Formats: sequence, C-alpha cells, structure tokens
Amino acid sequence: MSEQNNRPVSDPVARRRTFAIISHPDAGKTTLTEKFLLFGGAIQLAGEVKAKRNRVSTRSDWMGIEKDRGISVVTSVMTFEYGDCVFNLLDTPGHEDFSEDTYRTLTAVDSAIMVIDAAKGIEDRTRKLFEVCRMRDIPIITFINKLDRESQNPFELLDEIEKTLALDTSPVTWPIGQGKSFAGTYSLQDKKVRHFNEGEADVVVSGPEDALFDKLLPASDVATWREETELAAEALQPFDYKAFLEGHLTPVYFGSALKNFGVRDLMDAIAALAPPPRDQEADSRMISAREKNMSGFVFKIQANMDPNHRDRIAFMRVCSGKLSRGMKVKLVRTGKQMSLSAPQFFFAQDRALADEAYAGDVVGIPNHGTLRIGDTLTEGEEILFRGVPSFAPEILRRIKLQDAMKAKKLREALQQMAEEGVVQVFIPQDGSAAIVGVVGALQLDVLAERMRIEYSLPIAFEPVRFTVCRWVTCSESAELDKFMAAHRSSLSSDLDGAPVFMATSPFSLQYEAERFPKIEFSDVKDYQKRAEK
Repeated sequence: MSEQNNRPVSDPVARRRTFAIISHPDAGKTTLTEKFLLFGGAIQLAGEVKAKRNRVSTRSDWMGIEKDRGISVVTSVMTFEYGDCVFNLLDTPGHEDFSEDTYRTLTAVDSAIMVIDAAKGIEDRTRKLFEVCRMRDIPIITFINKLDRESQNPFELLDEIEKTLALDTSPVTWPIGQGKSFAGTYSLQDKKVRHFNEGEADVVVSGPEDALFDKLLPASDVATWREETELAAEALQPFDYKAFLEGHLTPVYFGSALKNFGVRDLMDAIAALAPPPRDQEADSRMISAREKNMSGFVFKIQANMDPNHRDRIAFMRVCSGKLSRGMKVKLVRTGKQMSLSAPQFFFAQDRALADEAYAGDVVGIPNHGTLRIGDTLTEGEEILFRGVPSFAPEILRRIKLQDAMKAKKLREALQQMAEEGVVQVFIPQDGSAAIVGVVGALQLDVLAERMRIEYSLPIAFEPVRFTVCRWVTCSESAELDKFMAAHRSSLSSDLDGAPVFMATSPFSLQYEAERFPKIEFSDVKDYQKRAEK
C-alpha cells in the first residue's frame, strides 16, 4: 500500500478521519466500536453489547432501550486520537427500522467500515447500506468478523462480496484457521503474524511455509491452510489505492472483534488509507475542506442526552475552515446570526468543550429548537449543503394519550421528537389528532419509551385508515389549490407546513395521481426544497 496517506502531522485537516461503521444487526459492529475506543485509549474497559450485572454497558449504546435489547437505535458520535490522527467515529444503528438515521449519518462521513459476519456473509441490511455508500462514492474497508466461530471459507466470502456487491476485494490479512482452531491473522503483504493478545508484538515469519504455523494449527489443517494462503497471495486482486478511493475496491481484513483479533490492523488501515475530509457539494458550488471560512451542516439532532439538563444537541459536520468557540455564524435557513458559545466534542453521551474544530470534525451544538436536521451554518455565505432528505414513513399511527389534560405537553414533545428525527409528525387539516409516521415498528417502541421516561407521558398507538403518505407539489398553484380543496380529509401538514397527501392504499394513491397528472407525489423530501419555501 505504497500510495497510502503521507501528509504532514501538523496539518489539522489531513489528520482527520471521519468514518462510519455499517453492518447487518448482530454482525458485531458495536463490539468493534468498543474495541476501537479501547485501543485508541479512549476507555479503559470495553463493554459487552448484551450487558449483564456487574458489567459495563457499551459506551456507544447509552439509551435505556439500547442497553436492554443489545442493539443500537441512535447514531453515536465519538471523537478520539489514534496515533497521529483524529478519529471521528460514527456508530450507526444496524436495525433497518432506523435506516433514516443511518442514511443521514452517511452524509457526514468520508469513509466506512463494513462489518460482515463470517458465518452469514452478505446480509440484506449490509447490502442496502453498501448501496447508500456507493451512491455517495464512500470508500469502504471490509472487516470479516467472528472468525473464532464456525464460518464460511475465506474464498467463498470474498467471492460473495464481489458477486453480490459488484465490489473488487483485496485481502490484506488472512485468517489462521477458523472456529475453534482460529489462532490469529497473517499479513499477506509484510508476512507478519498477529496472535491472540493484541498487546503482543507482531511475529515476522518467512511466509506460509514457516514452522510457526505448525504450532498454531492442527496437523490435519496446516497443509490446506498453506496452500490456500499462497493462492490468496498470488492470485487475488492486488490493492489499488485509486480504485479504493473511487469505491471500486475494498481492502479486506479478517478477525474477531470480541477476541481483539484484527482490530488494530483495521485501525491502522483507517489511519493510513481512509481519505481526509473531502470536498462537499452545496447548491451553488463545491466547498473545499481547506477553505478559510467555516461552513458545516447539521445531520442529526439528539435531545435529552443528559436527562438532568433537558439538553438539545445538534450534531454538525464541519465542512471547511476552522470553528472557534464563541464565533458568530449565519443560519442560512433563517438568515439569522447565532453564537457558537459552547460547541462540544462527544464520546457517546460524555462530552468536552471544543475550543476549536476543523473540517471533518463532528461537533455538538447545544440549542433550544433553533437548529434542524439539514441546516447549513456559515460565516456569511448563502449556501446550502445537499443530500439530507426526509423519507416517506411506512407506518402511520395516531397517539392515544392516557391523560387528556397533558395534550399541550404532548404536542410540544412530539414537535421535539419530529425535529430530532425520531418520528415524523403530520397535522391533519381537518382538525383531527396528529399522526406519527415511522419507517419501522421498533421506532414506535423507542418513541413510547422516550415519551414515558423523558416527558412523563405514557402513550399508546391507534391504527389509522391511511397506509401511504406522499408530499405533494405542483408548479401551477391553481392546480395544487384545486387538489387540496378536493382532498381536505386526506391532507396533513408536516413539521415545516408542507402539504402531505395520505392514501388508504397504493391503489388509491395511483388513482389520484392519474386524476391529477400535474401534481407531483414524492416519497422523498429534500432539505433544499424545504428551505426555499
């Protein structure tokens, strides 16, 4: 990998590595995140995903429902140093019910680690997340996890990646055995062996024929392993840095996050191979990461991370320039100035004041509903960053409040949840009760728990007659008015006041689309269109 990053350590932009970890649920993504933090010196004791009594819970999973169910349901942001680099690690939800949060997070990264279960190979969620990365030309490093369990043959796994994802593979390490005989990893490039204990120094060997492998592997397996390893070194795709940056090739590492195998190799790869902050597309021009003026966009809102303070944090990706604590910036959506008096770096829910931040960094900005997902902040320039959309929900429900006297409190809580992106809220134009929309049923569980814990509002859900909703627009205002007058009982407004048509079935939606051909029914709402209204 002679074309790896060779940039001066003193260059703050070149030091940044902003990346996400993506995978199917249970592939080991959150465990891998914990080991990154452990090896990076950010924590002293890594937690286990399914925490039991007397164990710590994972740092990246800090909500109660995450600790109880052993899954990630929100994106966690963690900033720490590793070697000469500053890592901004975004741990995304693996469960498909939280795909919107993951999609928005991928707008804020420059590279990604794709975690694959060695026994299961490419799974549905992995495929979908990979396609999002491909649309954004995000370079991917692959980690094939859980080699300490029974798994597929390495060649079969590489072949599956290439055929299923149309992505060339270039293995950097090779597993030494698998399952019960898994003994570590062997570097195909520099002929080094990494043992069980990541703290031990690498052992340099002469090659697959070295006598060390006779000690590491059962006698019945060692001959086959040597043959396969030599084949991997000679016949498989060599690493091409340019193809990697373009998203056509992925370097592949094998290991076991739970047992610490291969994790440090992966971290070294992020430092050496992952690109520094890239240029970002805005509505009027490309924004270079090395421009003098600060700019950034909000890709996530998180409320009540600290229940004692009822805080509200907007996570912003810095796209250019230098952010300094106390600086004045322009919120482009409103045209108003705001002060960044207490920007913060995050380590899951723990935080520290950020006196300064550079392109690639992710900072938290405390605010009280001023900022929304997709907002652009600049030092004065009128630009809007692209690509932070909203998606039409797949499940619609009305909320049943147990105590009618708390209706006002419910409205305020729902607005905050909608601004945060937990759910979408639609206000029917006929005056009936609000409707919430989600991508998956698990989001409803999260909403109910957060309403109960954070707002003391026990709620239940009731079905509605609608199953499909679409944003409606039309270039001819008279035609839009005609449509809205004819469908008052089926129209709602979203958080921004944009009209939303609700249909009882896909057939009904199609029928109305044929009756009103000039009306555009959209299942995606772009932030830029919203801001220009």
